Amino acid sequence: MARRANHFVLFSAMVACAAASLCLMSGAIAPALAEPSASGVAPIPASFPIASDARIAGDDNHTRLIVDLDTKVPLRAFALADPFRVVIDLPQINFRLPKGAGENGRGLIKAFRYGLVMPGGSRIVLDLTGPAKIAKVEVLQPANGQPGRLVIDLESIDRSSFMQALQTAGSVAELRPSVAGGDTTATVVRSAPLPKIEHDDPRPVVVIDPGHGGIDNGTQSADGVAEKTIVLDFAVALRDRLAQQGKFRVVLTRADDTFIPLSDRVKVAREQSAALFVSIHADALPRREGDAQGATIYTLSDKASDAEAQRLADAENKADAIGGVNLTEEPTEVADILIDLAQRETKAFSNRFAQQLMKDMKATTRMHKRPLKSAGFRVLKAPAVPSVLIELGYVSNKADLQHLLSEQWRSKTVGAVANAIESFLSKRVVSAGPPG
Repeated sequence: MARRANHFVLFSAMVACAAASLCLMSGAIAPALAEPSASGVAPIPASFPIASDARIAGDDNHTRLIVDLDTKVPLRAFALADPFRVVIDLPQINFRLPKGAGENGRGLIKAFRYGLVMPGGSRIVLDLTGPAKIAKVEVLQPANGQPGRLVIDLESIDRSSFMQALQTAGSVAELRPSVAGGDTTATVVRSAPLPKIEHDDPRPVVVIDPGHGGIDNGTQSADGVAEKTIVLDFAVALRDRLAQQGKFRVVLTRADDTFIPLSDRVKVAREQSAALFVSIHADALPRREGDAQGATIYTLSDKASDAEAQRLADAENKADAIGGVNLTEEPTEVADILIDLAQRETKAFSNRFAQQLMKDMKATTRMHKRPLKSAGFRVLKAPAVPSVLIELGYVSNKADLQHLLSEQWRSKTVGAVANAIESFLSKRVVSAGPPG
């Protein structure tokens, strides 16, 4: 068993190196399933530039977006295909736009969304009605009692011209703006910093992954409670409970309201040589699909266990499109690993933990009528790391939502999950035995 564990560590390192050498940029992104907005995003200090208003003018041939700012800012704007979008990367912005801003479009802009994608970086994503090119981008200084403005002009083009522009520019059509009255500067929003690796701590590493964050609210209840907030509260409580035990080193993929791409979440598990990866989510069903309740535990599988599992996996795997840029398609090597014997053994450990988790959670938590399911979640694809995804319940169900917001329920359920983690990892340590 010890030799197998060593093989997993070496195998994971080899995969991480191979993956790092590949370009992950992709312009083909599935449409976002949710409309993130400034609501639910953690308050941003007033010291950051303020966006106070936004408006759209024009028609189906020429459309202009204007965003009022209290100061000039550097930015980067580029277009993406399938679906057609324009992404505007900015320094961290305090968005104080009117309620409902971005929900209704005009001309070439179907709608737009905005928010924090990482500490120090914000993003505006324009959903387009069709292919368009960025004709002009400029940022104007406040003057004569008027606010500063970010102005972006779009012009309609045909698909073939758009795709040709993408190929010419690489994977995206990029325009670096000239900032009126100042030097040209481009700010590229990158992934949030990954947690520090503690090489001198011998304890097993447990990675807790609160889903969504930042510009990506996840699912939302009827009264606007965002999934990203529910799962972060749960993940922090679980981290604290495990930390009290002192047996494990616990790492959160995000500890605040920050957008983290799916690939970075997987990367945390790989680079930390995690003994276990637990992703925390909360589901929701559209009204037309009826009602459902209870917690569900998912493991990775090439084929979904049922239609609902496939629906959920499709939705979660498209989460990066909400941020505008999908850099999270795993390289071919990782897909191939899924059928490798080592990955199959990892899946076996994941299934074993899922069984233990279901047993402990059933004692304290209402479970779904089919509590164990599987599907192709990208966030569970860390090679050699046993991984599960927990859907704590349905925010679309009143009883579940009441539990999800209850500190008493959270404390009991956190205790159950912590017990399952301790039981699973203690058995693995014992069964591994001394090195040989």
